[in-house]
Amino acid sequence: MTLQKDIYVVLTGTGTAFSGVIRWFTRADLNHASIAFDSELREVYSFGRKRRHNPFVAGLIQENFIDSFYSDADCAVYLLRVSAKEYDTMYDHVQGMMQNQERYKYHLLGLVGVLLHIKIDREDAYFCSHFVASVFEETKVQPVHKPSCFVTPEDFALSLCAHKIFSGKLSYYLGKTDVISDRSSALHTTGTSTASVAARII
Repeated sequence: MTLQKDIYVVLTGTGTAFSGVIRWFTRADLNHASIAFDSELREVYSFGRKRRHNPFVAGLIQENFIDSFYSDADCAVYLLRVSAKEYDTMYDHVQGMMQNQERYKYHLLGLVGVLLHIKIDREDAYFCSHFVASVFEETKVQPVHKPSCFVTPEDFALSLCAHKIFSGKLSYYLGKTDVISDRSSALHTTGTSTASVAARII
């Protein structure tokens, strides 16, 4: 039997002015996409602002969802079960990018390309959903069947609707999974994954 692991696509909406600009391009309320490697959303990666009060300084980031910036954010969390090899391939790819974090830039022109359905290449540049889709492209797992440069957060929402485990306030999800995490040692002894319990509770 092939060992499997859980990976998560997280869509968020913070309600900021810049978020409103992105919404104009994406036509979605939850207009920011991230990829997470644990159910508690402690290892979450995306392309976004590097400075809290300056959305124009942006690039590859590890997100800190317990920061007050996200205190009123709405979210949807989607769970995909992948092979351990696929999980490791995606995780190693992201960690390799993080080792050269400063070379990656936010691809604002790429959003214009999505709107016009024109591929606009810029080396080492991504927008959030482009990045998440590109990580999946490292494996045979393809949640959205289109090139990563054209993938929007709404594409994930539509393609992964059957995989949604939570919709609501991000702070509520984090509070619930903290409780689940405290019980994780017991769960491991019974063979039940933290993610599957999270899905049932939430």
